Amino acid sequence: MNGHVNGGPPAAGMAPSRGVPAAGGALAKGGGVDKAADFANYFCTYAFLYHQKEMLSDRVRMDAYYRSIFRNAKHFLGKTVLDVGTGSGILAIWAAQAGARKVYAVEATVMARHARSLIAGNNVDHIVEVIEGAIEDITIPEKVDIIISEWMGYFLVRESMFDSVIYARDKWLKPTGIMYPSHARMWVAPMRTSLVEHKQQEFQHSMADWGCFLQDTSDHYNVDMSCLSNPYKEEQTKYFLQGSPTDPADHEVELTTAPSTDETTHWGQQVFLLHPPLNLQDGDILSCSLDITRSRDNHRLMDVKFVHQLERASGEKTPLITSPYFIE
Repeated sequence: MNGHVNGGPPAAGMAPSRGVPAAGGALAKGGGVDKAADFANYFCTYAFLYHQKEMLSDRVRMDAYYRSIFRNAKHFLGKTVLDVGTGSGILAIWAAQAGARKVYAVEATVMARHARSLIAGNNVDHIVEVIEGAIEDITIPEKVDIIISEWMGYFLVRESMFDSVIYARDKWLKPTGIMYPSHARMWVAPMRTSLVEHKQQEFQHSMADWGCFLQDTSDHYNVDMSCLSNPYKEEQTKYFLQGSPTDPADHEVELTTAPSTDETTHWGQQVFLLHPPLNLQDGDILSCSLDITRSRDNHRLMDVKFVHQLERASGEKTPLITSPYFIE
C-alpha cells in the first residue's frame, strides 16, 4: 500500500460530562483578538441562511443531536440551558421541546434575528431567549444546568469555537452542570491516494509560471522581481506541499464524521501528504503523533507537526520523521 495519512475529524460523544479540559485564550498580537477581522474572516459566513441550510441538511449531524437530547430528556426537564453559537436556533428549540425551563441561545451574527423568528414560529419563544453577541461579551442572569453547542470544526479544533464553549463553561455552568457533547476523539488512518503526485505537478507548474512572470515583467516593464522568488516558493510550498460520572446519560449517542459512502456529513477529512510516500505491507505498524498549535497569523487556524515512524513486520524501524502542516 502506498501510504498517506487521513486525519479524521471528530467522533463526538453526546453524553453529559464535567471533565472537559480547559483551553487557553485565543490571542493575537498585543494580547487580544481583532474582533472586526475575526468577524470578517469567520463569523460572517454563519450569518447566511444558505450556510445554515447546509448544516441543517446534514442528517448524520441532525439525527445525533436530536437523539442525544430527546433520549436524555430527563437532563433537560425543568433545567436552564445555554446554547453557545445557536445559529438557526435548532438546538435551543429541541431543548425547549424536551422540557427545559429556560434556554439562552447565544449567536454572534445577525443569524440571531432569523433564530428569533424560527423560535417564535415553533411556539417556544416563552422559553428560549435569543441573545445576539459573542459569548465572551454577553451576560445572562443565572448559572445554567446544561451547555449545548455544535462547536466542532474540520480537523475537530479548526475554527477554535471550542475556546468559546470552555469560556462559557467556566463562567456560566453550575458546578453540577453537564455538557452536550461531552467528549470527542480524532482518528488517524493510512490511505492510498494519487493526490501527492497531482500536488507536485501543480507546484511545478506554479513555479514555472512564476519564472515566465519574472521574465515578462523584466522585458516589458524593466522591473526585476527575482528578489521575491524565495518568498513566492515558500508560499507555494505551504499551499501545495504542506501538508458525566455522577449523572450519566441514559442513552449515549455518537456523532461520527468518518469517511462513508452512505452516512456522509458536511465535515471533510484532513489528508496529510507524506514525503516520500510510505510503502506499507501487511503486518507493518505505523505509529504517529500530532502536535497542534495555533497559527500565529489567525488564531482560528492550526499549525500541525506530524511525527511518524514505520515498524516493519520484520521488526525493522524507520527513523522518526517530523513534517509540518498548516490547517487552513
